[in-house]
Amino acid sequence: MDKETARIEAFSDGVFAVAITLLVLEIKVPQISGDANLATALARQWTSYFAFIISFAFIGIMWMNHHRLFNHIRRSDDVLLVLNLLLLLGVCVVPFSNAVLATYLGQPDQRFAAIVYSGTYLVIAILFNVLWRYAAWNHRLLGHDADKSAVDKLTRQYAYGPALYLVCFVLAFVSVRASLGLNVLLAMFFALPPRLAAKATGTHA
Repeated sequence: MDKETARIEAFSDGVFAVAITLLVLEIKVPQISGDANLATALARQWTSYFAFIISFAFIGIMWMNHHRLFNHIRRSDDVLLVLNLLLLLGVCVVPFSNAVLATYLGQPDQRFAAIVYSGTYLVIAILFNVLWRYAAWNHRLLGHDADKSAVDKLTRQYAYGPALYLVCFVLAFVSVRASLGLNVLLAMFFALPPRLAAKATGTHA
């Protein structure tokens, strides 16, 4: 890469790669004894599998969106570096919130685990917006060849994030299933290319 932001992207890719790899550490090999059955013991760890799959998808989708942002961002400054580091801080917390969810899903404290999990993605959604809006405001750090239509589509798509993840966060106080279900739907929405997301929301130009 010959862009000014190449080192930012390379460092960020490394953080995403480590965070997504750490998720699998929550899946343990069960210890069995006596008449215990390995298949049954593995099946009982369903919460770890569930948390791993959705968190793997979420981090992967965040990486995709980070890549989309930096396809347009051509320059960097100290503020962008700090905002990107704050976003990566949120990404680094995901393995922890994943472990909390995997451990307490289906347990008496599952509601608070879902609150922690949803709260993590709410903060990340806010940080994604702040990073992108800082770079995109009046094309502050975008390339001269940036497609205004594509930039506007990204801005509109990300604008939904904080409000909808706030709904997930509030829902966690009421229904763990509803909160996690909406989290999954939001991940699918943000996995869409901006042009398809614009069509899905009826906001395409």
